[in-house]
Amino acid sequence: MTEQVSKLILFPLTAEVNDRGHLLVGGSDTVELAAKFGTPLYLFDEISLRRKCAEFKTEFVQRYADTSILYACKAFINKALLLLIMEEGLGLDVVSGGEIGIARTVNFPADKISFAGNNKSAEELALALDYGVGRIIVDNFHELKMLAKIAEERGRRTDILLRISPGIDPHTHKYITTGNIDSKFGFPMANAQEAVTEAMSMPGLNLMGLHFHIGSQIAETEPYHQAMEYILKFAIEMKQQHGFELKELSVGGGFAIQYTLGSPPPPLSVYAESIVSNMAGQCRKLGLALPKLVIEPGRSLVGRAGVALYKVGAIKEIPGVRCYVSVDGGMADNIRPALYGAVLEAVVANKMREKEAGKVTIAGKFCESGDILIKDITLPQLSADDIIAVPGSGAYCIPEAMNYNASFKPAVVMVRDGKARLIRRRETLEDLTRCDVV
Repeated sequence: MTEQVSKLILFPLTAEVNDRGHLLVGGSDTVELAAKFGTPLYLFDEISLRRKCAEFKTEFVQRYADTSILYACKAFINKALLLLIMEEGLGLDVVSGGEIGIARTVNFPADKISFAGNNKSAEELALALDYGVGRIIVDNFHELKMLAKIAEERGRRTDILLRISPGIDPHTHKYITTGNIDSKFGFPMANAQEAVTEAMSMPGLNLMGLHFHIGSQIAETEPYHQAMEYILKFAIEMKQQHGFELKELSVGGGFAIQYTLGSPPPPLSVYAESIVSNMAGQCRKLGLALPKLVIEPGRSLVGRAGVALYKVGAIKEIPGVRCYVSVDGGMADNIRPALYGAVLEAVVANKMREKEAGKVTIAGKFCESGDILIKDITLPQLSADDIIAVPGSGAYCIPEAMNYNASFKPAVVMVRDGKARLIRRRETLEDLTRCDVV
């Protein structure tokens, strides 16, 4: 077995190699998909998406029936995906009026939507109230006052959670850490009591519980334990001092996925067992009634299901230094390596059974020296028009895509049972100039 074939564990569940030595996903030949839809191309495996939804329900709900699973759609939002999420019975975690708007286009049940974010506008809050969003995660005092005023003007009483920043280091990259003391997100513990008492005094707000989110791509369970301990101790103090009842506790998401062969995260069952047992044990110890548990998986739900396909172009060999292999995408469709040093793997989709020939660096086509997708990766001998497939591309790549160098955002297809359907077309020049005013 070549090292390329061993990398199939990083790809969607349906990934395999056919007798031509091509990578298949969802029964479709990725080389043929690249030829039909063009590159860069992103594909999602429907089976992997649905099985991951089922796995979250199984692992968490079987351990704790009163669990609500909200897909954090900042990882990737698309009408076709939202319809799938709705069919699977999950809710949504949104962070903008735009995401609420997209959810409305597919009639996503408003009561299954939770609205987070650190700087919501009055217009966004009004939109959330008018649509009937189930929970608003209040992030700061400015928002607390603004939401109370908007709710009162509408004669409404809206359910909220307060986002608390527990001051926990999740041992991940600083750019995706969200629960430490020095963070733009949430009420720091020093201000949390004031936030609770103020929220409880506002007639337009119904304080249902507390929320924390400590970061993303967290590959251990201890940070969740520490955050839970802080938050639940705070909850019992608020109950004793102010009569606050913790009816809901959101522990956010952040569950890691595997991007490289040498970095397997804990299985989902480990996260679920750890979070549920720790919450139940802490509540028993403190004398708290068990609250509804809310989790917000994003990357961990869609990450592995996505694959990016690129076509090789120029190859530049610098003797004794490096071999640059340029592809027709890069930081404009996947800024993660340039933004925070994400490490990726790749295979040559049309040469899956060929042996590795040496190290190359996969470079993007954009006018930045930092536009490097993968540095020093061992692959088979490469030629122009070969197809490079990058696993783990289902989360954040597409939402963070841009039009740098007036590039077109890529098409996205959904694959299943040998069939591929377009769920987002490639952009055109008309799209690039649509907002221009002369």
